[in-house]
Formats: sequence, structure tokens, C-alpha cells
Amino acid sequence: MTRNFSRRHFLALSGAAGFGATLAGGMPQAFAAGLSGTSLTILPSQAPSNWKAVLDKANAALLAEHGFTLDAQFINWSNYGQQSLLKFTAGASFDTALQALWLNMAQLQQSGSLADLTGELDKWPNLKKQIAPKLIEANSWGGKLWGIPQVNSAGRVQHFSIRQDLAEKHGFGEIRDFDTLERYFYTIKEKEDGVTPFGIGANSTWVLAVPTPTGMFNQQSWEDPTRMQYLFAGSGLRFLLAKDAATTGSSKPIPFWEDDGVVAALRKIRKYHEDGIINADPFNSDSATIQSQFQAGRIASIWSMTDGLASNQLVGLRKAVPTASLAQVMPFGKPLSEVKPVQTFQADNMVVVNANGGDVDRALALQDWLSVKQNHDLIEYGIEGTDWEAVGDDSLNQLSQYAFPGYALLWRSALERRSSFMTESEKAVFDWAQDYDNFTTDTFASFIPDVSAVKQEAAQMNNVIIQHANPLFHGLADVDTQLDKLKSAADAAGLTVLQAEMEKQADAYLKARG
Repeated sequence: MTRNFSRRHFLALSGAAGFGATLAGGMPQAFAAGLSGTSLTILPSQAPSNWKAVLDKANAALLAEHGFTLDAQFINWSNYGQQSLLKFTAGASFDTALQALWLNMAQLQQSGSLADLTGELDKWPNLKKQIAPKLIEANSWGGKLWGIPQVNSAGRVQHFSIRQDLAEKHGFGEIRDFDTLERYFYTIKEKEDGVTPFGIGANSTWVLAVPTPTGMFNQQSWEDPTRMQYLFAGSGLRFLLAKDAATTGSSKPIPFWEDDGVVAALRKIRKYHEDGIINADPFNSDSATIQSQFQAGRIASIWSMTDGLASNQLVGLRKAVPTASLAQVMPFGKPLSEVKPVQTFQADNMVVVNANGGDVDRALALQDWLSVKQNHDLIEYGIEGTDWEAVGDDSLNQLSQYAFPGYALLWRSALERRSSFMTESEKAVFDWAQDYDNFTTDTFASFIPDVSAVKQEAAQMNNVIIQHANPLFHGLADVDTQLDKLKSAADAAGLTVLQAEMEKQADAYLKARG
């Protein structure tokens, strides 16, 4: 196993001795607040190897410096969304959890389950230092902050991580455009026996077709990465808003299946399924399975993100294929210097505080403590000398299988260490992703649709998406026949109500922003 994970990806680090000396401003406030007990955090994935030793070391420092300890409950990714939601709704006792718009965050905020953190960061200097003001602004909803954004780059763009050794073996150089990537897929299928060109898991659905700002197989979005998708929490239905909304003042939302680029992508995905370009059983393959097959040399390319973690696959891959190399294929068809894709700068992952069974001060004291480099290193990477060793000031060599989901608790852009074996291809992509100026702010960047008025329709629509849209995203059904079923079911579930409410709220957002 390597430091690689499923949906939305994770990172890792570690620390040593002398914690108290660097905690400027943290300890006096913590003890003044009378903090005690255990700060329980709910995390996806599973406990890392050597976790007990790491936790014991961290808790010795936390108890001495802040008067409380840390504990974590890990939930498998396949159950995380549902089980973490149940913990909030049942009033369970815990401080923090990973949440996100792609999970249940909007629903939890609207139901009063999340603590309001607006203005709280000013009390915690280490945390405030590590969170850019632009990031706080982009992740505030109506001027209020409902979670601590977890990012390790400015922009996040999904793309492909491919076996560059196979590309070179078959005469491909650097792959930059969609058509060349497709030829690579078909060459692998023809000439590499037992290797699937592209692997997708059960949780890879709409991202393959719907622009955000690019869909993996949406060739139109590669050429014009200028649209994001928006949805009501719990509905599963992605709307695309008008490109000219900023000038017209009209959002004109359409469901994803009315976009020509999305439909063309669905047809490609169907063809890829029929031609064996993608694995035949995505519903039965989770992300961990896809990654293990990739590392075993049985898959030639997988989903990746601009988070600097793709190269971590090389650790396992080179055990199976010692000569393997990787490259990142960005979905633009041109050099990075020539594109400025839209972004909302909303974090994929947020640490939220439980309003009904958690302690805000204790939760933020922990976040502040984790914003100090050696503490951050300890939890994210493990014990120095056992789990990792430093390479320079900002890189590391992994020595063990320790793998902590840092994105769910302590990602801090300035504190993240890069793997010493990060490829040159990924370095270029990761460096580019650090700069806010390389992106265009989306017209609806801080727009968060409120599901309150359409909860019933949203719940009904979610069932429709699972039953009728997901087979399309995986290429498992005839596109025209399945689209007819999807449209009919969506109409019956209240599409017109959802669409009208989306337009009402999006237009109001446009009017308010001026």
C-alpha cells in the first residue's frame, strides 16, 4: 500500500520532539478556555499503520500543551457519506468531521448541524496564518464560514495519470490532446494483453462527463473549460448555468443532459465500455481496487487531481513493473501557459464542527495545533525516522506504509511536503496549480444553492440519478434509450420545480453581486 487514497485524494507527513517551543499563542488560550477531554474526529478511509504510536506521541504533546487529547474514528469510504450523516442527525458526541458539497455539507448547514465559525479564526494565530484570506472568502456562504477549507493548491483540476513507459513503448511522446489520448487507449487495448486502458470505480460517475470545468471524456470541455456544475444538496442533479450570465443577469440553468458536450461524452463512454477501453464492472470496483490494479500493472491510466499525489503510485507500481514511469495528461489540449480554466476556489474538503455534540474551542485549538509544522508532520506523515525521512526543507521519502487522510483534517498548502520521487510531469502541474492567477473566477463562485424549498424533489431526484444516470456515466446502457428513461423519471420526480428554484436562486445571486 502507498500514500494514495480514493475520492478527492490525500497526503502525509510526520514530526519529532520539542512541540511546545513552537506553539506561539496556542497554549495560553487553550488553558484559559478550560479545554479538556478528547477531541474526536470522524475521518474516511482506515487507520494508518503505526497509528497508535503516532497518536500516543501526539497526545502526549496535546495534553501537556492544551489539556486535551485527540482520537479518530475511521469509516470506510463506501459508507462514509451515509454513516457520517447519521452521526450528525443522531446527535452523536464528536468534535469534527470531513464534509464537503459533494457529501452532505449543505444539507447539514441548512439543518443547523454545523457550528458557525465566522470570525473564529482570529482567535487562533497559527491557523489563521496558514489559511489564505482568498480561501476563506471563497468558502464562506452568504458571508458565514461553516468549515475550515482543506487545500494544498489554489486550483483543482481532474485529469489523467498515465503509464508513460507504455506511451513511449508504443511511440507516443508527451500526450497533450484528447485525440492522442484516445489513440493511446486503443493502442494499449490492442497491444498490451491483460491491461485495461482506463480504470474507473463506482464513485467515478458524473466527473467523467459533466464539466467542472472539464469532464474527463468531455472533449468539448477540454477545448472550452469555462463552465462549472451546480446542484441542490442531496439531489445528485447537476445543472449547468449560462456562460453569459454575468452580462445578461440570467442564469438559465439546464440539466446536464441538455448539454451537447455532455451527451457526446456519454456516447464516448458507452463506446469505451463496448470496446473494452474501460473496465467492465465499475459498480463492483471501488477506488482502492482500481488503484491496486493500477499499481499491479493491470491498468494503464486512472483519474487524478492536481494535488501532487499522483506520483505516490510509483511506490507500488515499480514493485510490479520496475521500469514503470508516469505522466500527467491535463484536459486542455494546449500548454498550461495558454489556458485559464474557471474555478470556484471552493475547497473539495472541509473540516466542520459538530454544532450539537462538539466543542468549537477544542476543535479549533486542534486545528491551530495542526497548523504548526512539526505537529502537522507528525499526524500527516507519521514518526520521523520510522515512517518518513526529510529530503531538504519541503520533501520526504516514505519509509513505511503509514497513510493518513490529511485532506480530511490538516491540509495546509504551505506545510505540505512533496514526495521526493514526484515526477517532473507532476511537478509542472502541481506548481501551476498553486497560483490563483492561473485561473479565472467563475461567475457563480460562491453560490451555494439552498435545498430547503425543494427537499422532497431533491430526494426523489437523487433516486432517479442513481437508477438512471449512473449507468450512463459508466457506459453500461444504450445512450438514447437510457436518456429517455432518465428524462421521463426526472420529469416525474420534479425536474421543473428544481430547475425553477435553481434559476430563482442563481438569478438572485447575480443581482446581489451586482
